[in-house]
Amino acid sequence: MKALAKEVLGKAEMGRMMSDKDVSKFSPMEIREAIQTLVTEGKDALANALGDAGLSLYPDSEDILAITGLLALMRQDWAYAVDLMEQLHQLQGDKTPAFTYVMLVRALRCNLEPVRAAHVCTQALKQYPEQIELVSEGLLLEDFMSSAVHETNSEQ
Repeated sequence: MKALAKEVLGKAEMGRMMSDKDVSKFSPMEIREAIQTLVTEGKDALANALGDAGLSLYPDSEDILAITGLLALMRQDWAYAVDLMEQLHQLQGDKTPAFTYVMLVRALRCNLEPVRAAHVCTQALKQYPEQIELVSEGLLLEDFMSSAVHETNSEQ
């Protein structure tokens, strides 16, 4: 187990949380790895608290934005997930990997923003036309949009 994860668990067992000062001794990558360890061990609340601390210390870190975005998706906090994934996408710019796009599209879709999700998905598919999860998300959105249009037309 990673040192930071051990420290977080040790303090939690004593009913204490780590301070931002304690967490600041670790790099964004170490924080991300500790969060992954905590989630694997079913310590989601501690992982979320560590993610919040990491985000306050390193708001422009790809590691921290990615892992806290995934935590928000796990909690089904769609609006927050959208915000974090959009920040990550903006930070990554032209080098945005397919995974970021997939998570952003899912967050938008689950946040009931299908038009924005479809737009992002279309842009992502230009860069990653063979990426199966993006293709799948695109098909889901296409079905949703055509069903919505069909329902609207049949009500008129």
